[in-house]
Amino acid sequence: MLDILVQEENERESGETGPCMEYLLHHKILETLYTLGKADCPPGMKQQVLAFYTKLLGRIRQPLLPHINVHRPVQKLIRLCGEVLATPTENEEIQFLCIVCAKLKQDPYLVNFFLENKLKAMASKGSAGVITEDMIKEQDSLTTDMGQPIQPEEMPSAAGVEQMEKEDDLPQQPDDLSFSLDELNVASSPESSTVGPNQDYNLVNSLLNLTKSPDGRIAVKACEGLMLLVSLPEPAAAKCLTQSTCLCELLTDRLATLYKALPQSLDPLDIETVEAINWGLDSYSHKEDASAFPGKRALISFLSWFDYCDQLIKEAQKTAAVAMAKAVRERFFIDVMEPQLMQTSEMGILTSTALLHRIVRQVSSDVLLQETVYFILGEHREPETLTDINRHPLRHRLIEHCDHISDEISIMTLRMFEHLLQKPNEHILYNLVLRNLEERNYIEYKPFCQEDKDVVENGQIAGAVDLEEDPLFTDLSPDNTLSTQEWLSPSPPVSPEHQKNDGKTEVHKIVNSFLCLVPDEAKSSYHVEGTGYDTYLRDAHRQFRDYCVICLRWEWPGSPRPLEKCNLEASFFEGHFLKVLFERMGRILDQPYDVNLQVTSVLSKLALFPHPHIHEYLLDPYVNLASGCRSLFSVIVRVVGDLMVRIQRIPDFTPKLLLVRKRLLGLEPEGPIIDHMTLLEGVIVLEEFCKELAAIAFVKYHASSTP
Repeated sequence: MLDILVQEENERESGETGPCMEYLLHHKILETLYTLGKADCPPGMKQQVLAFYTKLLGRIRQPLLPHINVHRPVQKLIRLCGEVLATPTENEEIQFLCIVCAKLKQDPYLVNFFLENKLKAMASKGSAGVITEDMIKEQDSLTTDMGQPIQPEEMPSAAGVEQMEKEDDLPQQPDDLSFSLDELNVASSPESSTVGPNQDYNLVNSLLNLTKSPDGRIAVKACEGLMLLVSLPEPAAAKCLTQSTCLCELLTDRLATLYKALPQSLDPLDIETVEAINWGLDSYSHKEDASAFPGKRALISFLSWFDYCDQLIKEAQKTAAVAMAKAVRERFFIDVMEPQLMQTSEMGILTSTALLHRIVRQVSSDVLLQETVYFILGEHREPETLTDINRHPLRHRLIEHCDHISDEISIMTLRMFEHLLQKPNEHILYNLVLRNLEERNYIEYKPFCQEDKDVVENGQIAGAVDLEEDPLFTDLSPDNTLSTQEWLSPSPPVSPEHQKNDGKTEVHKIVNSFLCLVPDEAKSSYHVEGTGYDTYLRDAHRQFRDYCVICLRWEWPGSPRPLEKCNLEASFFEGHFLKVLFERMGRILDQPYDVNLQVTSVLSKLALFPHPHIHEYLLDPYVNLASGCRSLFSVIVRVVGDLMVRIQRIPDFTPKLLLVRKRLLGLEPEGPIIDHMTLLEGVIVLEEFCKELAAIAFVKYHASSTP
C-alpha cells in the first residue's frame, strides 16, 4: 500500500492528490488500521501499524496531517504509545512519535490539532462512568472537516475520558505534585482532575512516559522529541506544555532523584574534572574507566540530566522556558540544594558547594542562569546596610563561607563566585558590588578652597590613610617613587563635563602607585626572568576585552555619576561581599598561599569590569575617601605598613624570599622548611597582585582613550 502511494505521488505534479491517496483519506483506512493496532489483532499488528504510519508521514511529501482523517487517527495512535514500558513495540512507538514531532517542527501551526480538549470539571469517578460512547461519537461529529473543534468546552473528548480514568486510578497526591522518587511515576495533582486546564497534550505525555524506558536509546529519542516540541513558537502549545503536562515535574523530580543518589562526600576535584557532560551521550562503563571514583556513575547521570534541562530551556519557546526554569529553581534548587548548602557539616558544605560551582560553570541558558542567580543571590537591588546583610540567607551564608575556618570551603566558595562573576548576567555584579557604589558616597566631597589647600600641604587628608607616617613611604628607593606632594594631591572630581586634563600623567601615577606599594626589600620578581609587569599586561588586555563583550548590552555609563547628583550624606557600606574580600585581603600575610591566590583572583576579576564606579573604587589610589571608608588601595597600604614592621624582625629576609619564589616556580628543588613560610608566600602574592592591578589600570585607561 505504501509503495503504491509513494509511486503515485512521484508520477504526479507536486501538490496533486492521486486516486489512491483520495481513497485512503475518504475511506478512513487509517482509522481502520488504528483499530486493528489497538487490539493488536492479529498479534504483531500494532507494530506493523506504527511502522506504516511512520513511513507514510515520513515518505509522502504532500502535507497529510491537516486532513481530519489523518490527524485524528494519528492522535489516537499517540495515546497508545508509552502506555506500558519495555513493550516489544517501544522502538516503533518512539520512531512514530519522533516523525510526528519532526512534522510539527516543519509546520508549527499543526500543533493545534494535537492540543485535545479535556473536561473542565469532573469531580469523581462516578461521573466519569456516565460518559458513553454515544457522547464521544456526538463530540466527534461536532468537529469541522479540517479538524477544528467547535464543540462547547463541557463536551468531553475521548482524550478527556481516558485521562480522567487514568487519574482516578491513581492515589491522590499532595498539592506540590510530588513524585514517587524511585520510579518517577508521573501523577497529577487533585486540581487537574477537578478544574484542570481544558486541553491535553498527549504527544508530550507519551514522550514523557518513554523517557523512563529502561532502554537508554529509546529514552534519548524521547528527550529529542520533547526538545522539538518545546521549541515550537505556538503560544497555546507552550501554555499547554507547562500547565497541562507533567514536563516541569519530570525535569525537576529526576534532577532531585539523581542529586539525592550522589554520595554524601565527593572529592571537589573529581566534581570539577569529570569530563564535559553531553546529555545525549550518557554512556559510561566503570570497567573501562581508568580514572573511576566512587559515585562517578551517579555524578555523570546527574550532570547529564542537568545539561538536558539546560538545553531544553535554551531551545524552548519563551514562556515555556520561563516556567521550566522557575520550576527548576523552586522544586530543585530551593527544595533540594539549599538545605545541603546551609548545613553545618564541613564535608557536606564542601561537596554541595563544589556541585553548585559545577552547575554555575555548566549552565548556558540565559533563562536558567537568571533563576540560578536569583537562587544564589536573591533579587534585591537596593544598597546593602550592615543590619540587613542576612536578608537572603543563602547569599549571606555563601559569602560567609568565603571566610570559613576550613580553607578548602573558602577556596571552593570563592571559585564559585569567581565563575559566577564571569557569567553574562547584569544582576550578579549589581547585587554583589555595584548597588553599594551607585551613590559614590565613599568619596569625601568638599568644594576645593584655600583651607583645604593648607590641610593638604600639612599632609593631612581627612579620612585618608596617613601616608607620611606610614613606614612604607620612608623606605622606597628614590628613583621609583613619587614626591609626597604628588602622592597627596587630591584629583579633582571627575564629571562628564570636566575630564581630567592629562590622562597620561594620571594613568602613569596610578600604575606607579600600585607598582611602588611593595617596598624594594620585599620584591623578588626582578631576580627571576619572565615575571615582569609586562606579562600581566597581555593577560589583562585579553581578559578586559572579554569582559567588555559581556558587559556591552548592559549600557553602563562611560563616566562616573556627577557628585552633585549623588547622595553623599548616606553612610557608605561596601557590601557584604567586598567586606569579606577586604578582610581576607587584610590577612594576606597570615593566610595559606592557595587562599591568597583565590582571594586576589576574585578581586582582580572585579577590577576588570568596565564600570566607572568599580574602576574608581578599586583602582584609583587618589580617591579622597570619606571618613571611615576603605578602598582596595587603602587595605593594601595597611598590609604593607604591617609588612614593613615585620620585615625588620626576620634575618636574611630578601634571600629567603627569593628562595621561596624559585621553589614556587619550580626553579629550585624542595629543601628544608624555611621559617615564616606563610609570610614569605604572602609577600610574593602581594607583589604579584599589585603588578596585576597596575596592568589592569593601564589597559583600562588605554581602552577608554582609544576610540
